[in-house]
Amino acid sequence: MIELKNVSKWYGSFQVLTDCSTNIQKGEVVVVCGPSGSGKSTLIKTINALEPFQKGEIFVDGVAVHDPKTNLPKLRSRVGMVFQHFELFPHLSVTENLTIAQIKVLGRSADDAKKRGLKMLDRVGLSAQKDKFPGQLSGGQQQRVAIARALSMDPIVMLFDEPTSALDPEMVGEVLDVMIGLAHEGMTMMCVTHEMGFARKVSSRVIFMDVGGKILEDCSRDEFFGNPEARQPRTKEFLNKILQH
Repeated sequence: MIELKNVSKWYGSFQVLTDCSTNIQKGEVVVVCGPSGSGKSTLIKTINALEPFQKGEIFVDGVAVHDPKTNLPKLRSRVGMVFQHFELFPHLSVTENLTIAQIKVLGRSADDAKKRGLKMLDRVGLSAQKDKFPGQLSGGQQQRVAIARALSMDPIVMLFDEPTSALDPEMVGEVLDVMIGLAHEGMTMMCVTHEMGFARKVSSRVIFMDVGGKILEDCSRDEFFGNPEARQPRTKEFLNKILQH
């Protein structure tokens, strides 16, 4: 579903991604973790070309993201993206937030878009909030609306960029529950997160990145958590710090 080959990116002379390669199969849930500044968010944003990259190749469902001829808006309409800070339109109601892209990008009728949007709102447990504005919702509710909005576009893959890091601790669970449900339904997902509990429970694979945007580990969840001795020294250090608590 997603293929990265030797992807590198620079900001001026500063290299943020270094020869990143990985493949994500249909139905896999891959968690990307690592210290701050290791390029995790940058990596995930290159997949739907929100971040340009200077070297390497990325394919999403066979479509070449790096090809200048690729229709990027069309590609992005098939790749659901959920950001750290929700990115909902504050002046639109929840229902309008769910329908606007379906109408403008996918060309759906207002009725069809509303039907699909409300179905996905129900999917994340928020039907009762359909007429409210984002500012009237808690952070956890806003993030669930953002997930519903992404799902309304019928994506082939979902990308999550630290979806819980801006939330109060009490609200993290409600967002992770929705993501766990999606994983169990077979949605292909790539998720940048610090939530190691989620990674242990749901991921099929874990990618660990370190400073300089290098992928140090790309292994199964069980190998990553269950066999720390086989990991690289930097990974062991990271695991020791986070798994003690």
